[in-house]
Amino acid sequence: MHTATRWPFDEKPLLVFWETTKACKLACKHCRASAILNPLPGELNTEEGKKLIDDVARFGQPSPILVFTGGDPLMRKDIWELVDYAIERKVRVALAPAVTNILENSLNEIESREISVSISLDGSRPEIHDNIRGIPGHFQRTVNILKQMVERGIRVQVNTAVMRDNARDLADIAKLLNDIGIKTWEVFYLIPVGRAQKELDLTPQEWEDVSNFLYDVSKYGIVVRTTEGPMFRRIALTRLILESRGIDYMKFFRLGKLYDYLHNRLKELLGEPKTRPMVATTGTRDGKGIIFIAYDGTVYPSGFMPYPLGNVRTKSLVEIYRTHPVLRKIRSAEFKGRCGICEFRDICGGSRARAYTLKADPLGEDPACPYQPGEFTELVQKLGINISEYSSKIEGLRLILPVKPSRS
Repeated sequence: MHTATRWPFDEKPLLVFWETTKACKLACKHCRASAILNPLPGELNTEEGKKLIDDVARFGQPSPILVFTGGDPLMRKDIWELVDYAIERKVRVALAPAVTNILENSLNEIESREISVSISLDGSRPEIHDNIRGIPGHFQRTVNILKQMVERGIRVQVNTAVMRDNARDLADIAKLLNDIGIKTWEVFYLIPVGRAQKELDLTPQEWEDVSNFLYDVSKYGIVVRTTEGPMFRRIALTRLILESRGIDYMKFFRLGKLYDYLHNRLKELLGEPKTRPMVATTGTRDGKGIIFIAYDGTVYPSGFMPYPLGNVRTKSLVEIYRTHPVLRKIRSAEFKGRCGICEFRDICGGSRARAYTLKADPLGEDPACPYQPGEFTELVQKLGINISEYSSKIEGLRLILPVKPSRS
């Protein structure tokens, strides 16, 4: 598994997402930002943007990664001035643009700055991707831009938002990424916020199936990360242990029809696994290693969690991140319900955005996770496993053992 050097999450975020604008030419049905064609009044202006970048720099070196997102950040006329200012301040930069003619005309700007880019691809064929993105012909445009970026040597990852519309297409998307030469796949577990409706969401069993499938994908030379799917870390650790002991993971997880289909389809398309698992995790969650600044300067634990923490126009981002009481509780894993007694509350902790969106409690349990605390403890005790043997394989591994199983 891929791990990172231990990050001081109490002191600084690993990822700072700045929603530079609401403006975007697309109309995606699951859009978190409910993006619109023109910018809203109240956007941080150029000088305020530079002040925010100064604040990110104040976290110290190595700096957090500042992700310019939106909407479409390329819709801002001053975007390259802001990017260059961040680079000048030694702030690491990433870009999350929409695939439009603006991006197609900006490849030289991106390549010359050697910044990383994330591109959204939500289907393996036009009828799925274009339906989600709301623009006919957008699928082919996206595939073309990805191929150009790979050919130019631009560091590019693909982001995929998983929902009812494309869950059964995930194996085919993995095949497409393999064919294009994409090496990193960031998979977003849908949060019903913005334009995303609850009927697009999966069941807890289906999310368990998706998580296990993504672990399978990581054996095909693609580094897999998840957003709002921290339970993937529980899956990855458990799979690692079960497979090292030759135990049938499918029975342990009681996997369903969705996993059966995706697992078999993946083998049909790509053959047998080719590498060791390439799972990337840093133990982050909303408010722990992640912070989000909206177009108007309002700070949230993440872009999927509309719980306001303050505003960078009136308060330092450094102060908000380090001192806000809700963020401190999130980072110390002071959760309620199953998340509060779970062995994985430190390395997982559930999606805070989902708990807040569906249960109106930023510290509540994640309703998408079917796991019953104690099952893993029972497993490792039964097998006589020393968890410290695996602590070097997943960053931030700090299981709290044992706990009493809770079946309620």
